[in-house]
Amino acid sequence: MARRLGIRVMLPDGRVLGGTDQQTPLMRLNRPEALYRRFGAFGPIGFGESYQAGEWDADDLAALLTTVAGHLRSIAPKPVLWLTRFQARGRRSLETRNTPWAAARNVRHHYDLPEELFALFLDETMTYSAAIFPTDAAGRPQADEAQLPAAQRHKIDRLLDLAGVGPGIQLLEIGTGWGALAVAAARRGAHVHTVTLSVNQCRAARMRAAEAGVADRVRVELCDYRDIRPHRAGGYDAIVSAEMLEGVGGEFWPDYFTALDRLLAPGGRAAIQTITMRHDDMLATRAKDTWIHRYIFPGGLIPSVSAIEAACRRHTRLRVHRVGSYGSHYAATLRLWRERFDRHADDVAALGLDRAFQRTWHLYLAYSEAGFAAGHLDVEHLLLDRAS
Repeated sequence: MARRLGIRVMLPDGRVLGGTDQQTPLMRLNRPEALYRRFGAFGPIGFGESYQAGEWDADDLAALLTTVAGHLRSIAPKPVLWLTRFQARGRRSLETRNTPWAAARNVRHHYDLPEELFALFLDETMTYSAAIFPTDAAGRPQADEAQLPAAQRHKIDRLLDLAGVGPGIQLLEIGTGWGALAVAAARRGAHVHTVTLSVNQCRAARMRAAEAGVADRVRVELCDYRDIRPHRAGGYDAIVSAEMLEGVGGEFWPDYFTALDRLLAPGGRAAIQTITMRHDDMLATRAKDTWIHRYIFPGGLIPSVSAIEAACRRHTRLRVHRVGSYGSHYAATLRLWRERFDRHADDVAALGLDRAFQRTWHLYLAYSEAGFAAGHLDVEHLLLDRAS
């Protein structure tokens, strides 16, 4: 099986299965019986939990997972795929559904960790979404750590340009982050209303706007997207939302897009950046309790473009235009975040976050990077408008 997955596996006695090529990613089994028990009982979730527990390791976890992801779809027999779906089906707790009362708790599970943690692996812009880097002649992103702040600002400018944000524009941002996009829009002369459910991010974004001298043009509100009320009749000239849709939850996508339609002024434009997956993969995972859902992002679901188009067509007047896809750029962004996170392991520990937390987040970053590198995930810029 190791050879079919394109990896090597080292047993506790030092034997290596799967070949001798030193360039092939190596998985080290520390406590194989424990790994087998977890995987047998809980499937992919157990595989992740086994890594958290230190029962297996890898010299290059992202390379290992990317290789496995590239081989898995073609070799896994359908009964096995069905079994892993069955094992997890129905385990999503009703408490993690992104109802209005639960959404804030789900957001805070992730985003109200110490801000210092995010500052250790994000760049100076504190932007927690895919950057867009310069590319070579073949279209490959040319990414290094020094370029990351500029690549994040370039992404923000693309979204603002797509939404038509300029002087005097009334802009709504759904999902504040730490305020980089709101500040950039205000510097263009826009009046920004930005909403978040994270207490920490709300406080940080207000401070950032004040430090940038644009607090008079940026209103940061702790608010659910379903409860947004425009501060002027007619709605907003533009709406921007960067990687917030994934956290909404599939059953609430109609609510999300209905809110956009309700809040957007006639002739207005909405620019959305969202992670996407293939439609069949989305259908297979929407009822599953995945490892990411359980430990990192409760309540969310990555959409397909088809699902977005269907939700807009059925519930709104909005049209969806695909503007660009940047999956390879997200793989590069995640690689830089992972490298910075690992380099600051001592600083993470100093925040009171133990070794189990560090292994969990190392797996989260490597797992996400592998999804984009193997092509299972993408990230899209979408323009939403209405027919005139």
